[in-house]
Amino acid sequence: MISKVYSAIPTGYDGKIIEVEGDKSRGLPAFFIVGMANKTVSEAKERVRSALRSSDFVFPDQKITINLAPAELAKDGTYLDLSIALSVLILSQQLLPADVKNRLFIGELSLDGSIRPVRGIINVIECAKQAGFKEVYLPLNNLNQATLIPGIKIIGVATLKQLFFHLKNIQLISTPTHQSIEPIEPANELPTLDQIRGQDIAKRALNIAVAGHHNILLFGPPGSGKTLLAQTAANLLPPPTKQEQLDITKIYSLAGLSEQVISTRPFRSPHHTSSSISLIGGGAKASPGEISLAHHGVLFLDELPEFSRDFLEALRQPLEDHIISISRAKQKTTYPADFMLIATMNPCPCGFYQDPSHPCNCTPAQIQNYRKKLSGPLLDRIDLTINVQKVPNQLLLVSSINQEHNVVKNTITDAIKRQHQRFGTEQFNSRLSPTQIAQTVHLTKGAKDLLSRASERLGLSARSYFKIIKVAQTIADLDVTENVGTKQISEALSYRDSI
Repeated sequence: MISKVYSAIPTGYDGKIIEVEGDKSRGLPAFFIVGMANKTVSEAKERVRSALRSSDFVFPDQKITINLAPAELAKDGTYLDLSIALSVLILSQQLLPADVKNRLFIGELSLDGSIRPVRGIINVIECAKQAGFKEVYLPLNNLNQATLIPGIKIIGVATLKQLFFHLKNIQLISTPTHQSIEPIEPANELPTLDQIRGQDIAKRALNIAVAGHHNILLFGPPGSGKTLLAQTAANLLPPPTKQEQLDITKIYSLAGLSEQVISTRPFRSPHHTSSSISLIGGGAKASPGEISLAHHGVLFLDELPEFSRDFLEALRQPLEDHIISISRAKQKTTYPADFMLIATMNPCPCGFYQDPSHPCNCTPAQIQNYRKKLSGPLLDRIDLTINVQKVPNQLLLVSSINQEHNVVKNTITDAIKRQHQRFGTEQFNSRLSPTQIAQTVHLTKGAKDLLSRASERLGLSARSYFKIIKVAQTIADLDVTENVGTKQISEALSYRDSI
């Protein structure tokens, strides 16, 4: 007798349908799992055996062989436990093949028969939907994330016995197929613009960067407020759309960082001592890294030159293409990495170069070597570079009477709406291609002449040339003007400060 139960596993950023085939034959009692199963999957034999007996089912005293097809695909994780258990129940005639027909099952089994959550549940549900399945059974704790996918029936299951009674129509599961989504709030309260004294130029540049999702580099001496400015950016971003929530939650679920729906934009701030794999992604399972966890949010790199050169150079691809491709001997995976980069750096290793209140102890060679850690191609991918100077101490305790933050946030939200209306999609100015710039950005004659003269004088690359236009378009959106004039081009050029 042959049984067949369908399941699925995540493979990179996608998923793959797995056919769990079972065979029962004469011979000494044995339980085999074949089909490129790693140790985690092979250990399912003991979990399934114990879960069946703990749930008052009979485990057959015969030779049981489970094949995981396609056999050439490596299987990892505990996603297939539930399907293997159901296959054994069919082989022992405690379930009928019709009971599982056109249904897909995912979940890890506990020894007592309860069903535990798994990672990457959105990958699995998307895969099942594309394959034409209409009904998916999964762990109850995965239900909240799974219901982000419309057009497919999702049923959360707590125990193996509960699932058996449901499949036999003895006691149907009353779990709702959709739950209300509770937003995940930031762990710490983020600062606002109202808490920042002075720094008018830096705050203006930050507003432009947030409105157009432009990459920005803040450099200046220690204590000038660079980190505070960067943290404020996360508080200026509008909440993610439904599709962006799905994309963010998918990455976090795949990384095993959350079993809930992520309803806020991520703000990732890895330390410079982090490994390149943790930052870029990779490892034996080609897992997503920090740049993918920052998808649709902010990647904050404090003290940019202190990061390894390998990472800084690897950062060039996602800054340009907004994806990261990870290649391994047996696997190639592409993860999204559409983030807004906010980076900070000191002017020199000690941090006090050209600071009138502190003497600099660095030699010219040390300063040059420090700044050379950032290559020209990397700096060319940064839209705005701002020199942040210290605020006099006597101004730090002056109370702010202006409610600046809410006004700026509303202005940014309106500018983003104008971008989306102009392009007809949820696209930002920073993502415009040269063709789109020619079609959608309207430069006045004076703006074109100014940009042409500046391009020749500054020796701008083609990438920098287009970045100035994109920043100028964002400034125009903030100024609520249709055309990009000399005012917007001049301001955009002022943010190309050399390091």
